[in-house]
Amino acid sequence: MNQAQKSNGPSAIWVNKPSKGQLPARTNHDTFYSLAQNQAIGYCIYMPPDYETTPDQRYPVIYNLHGAGDNELHGFDDVRVLDDGIRSGRWPPMILVLANGGKRTFYKNSYDGKFMSETIIVDELITHIDNKYRTIPDRCGRCIEGHSMGGRGALRLAMKFPWLFCSVYNLAGNVPRTLDGYNPACPKIYPNNYLGPDKKNYIENDAYELLKKNADQIRTKLRIQIWCGSQDLSHLRTIRDFHQALIEENIDHTYLEIEGLGHKKKPILDKYQNTWFDYHVESLRQAGAYNEI
Repeated sequence: MNQAQKSNGPSAIWVNKPSKGQLPARTNHDTFYSLAQNQAIGYCIYMPPDYETTPDQRYPVIYNLHGAGDNELHGFDDVRVLDDGIRSGRWPPMILVLANGGKRTFYKNSYDGKFMSETIIVDELITHIDNKYRTIPDRCGRCIEGHSMGGRGALRLAMKFPWLFCSVYNLAGNVPRTLDGYNPACPKIYPNNYLGPDKKNYIENDAYELLKKNADQIRTKLRIQIWCGSQDLSHLRTIRDFHQALIEENIDHTYLEIEGLGHKKKPILDKYQNTWFDYHVESLRQAGAYNEI
């Protein structure tokens, strides 16, 4: 394997220390120990302005998943938009967690156990956050989102575990038919080199198969928002495919193609920053999170 192939494949630096002044206000970098990965994993966490002064209050949590090649030192623009919106009264106080899922893992567990990104997020990070901070430790107080690889990962995890979240936001994340990639004759080609020889792994990592399997719970427990730029041609096709799959399953969702914009997140965030967290807030309200506060 040449160097280019190595850099494009899955890899991870599981703890990435922020530089001086890099973290936004009210944002800290921390770690937890992952039994699945057998090492410390880094994350960043934003705490709302009143967290220290209201010791009896519990808060909803948004889990933000980064794109390919990134790590937990991402999503700071989202943090700043959320903090501004909370301080101005646009949104109620909530916690935002910036996860580390490794580079190009697509938030899946590899069959050989080298990259346990799904387990890190679903079983370990969420448990750690609920144990350490004053969260609402229930789906009614939990959202997941991401851009690009993060959006793809957030959507698949929500399809697989709809009972864990009340809201998912996929921004420009491809939604491939993973099961179509199963080919035992090509063990060295992705996804076979990551998911291995067992067909079950492909079914359990295919958002379309998971949608069909969990349609009843998705329909009643989960609100879904999917956005993509109209010029994001390499991602738009499969996103449209999944939008159609949701329609065929009679699952209500919000779908938007943003005219004239491509794959970059910042122009989309800048355009919609005043409403950026509205969908999660409404999902939390409908799920009853604010009855818990």
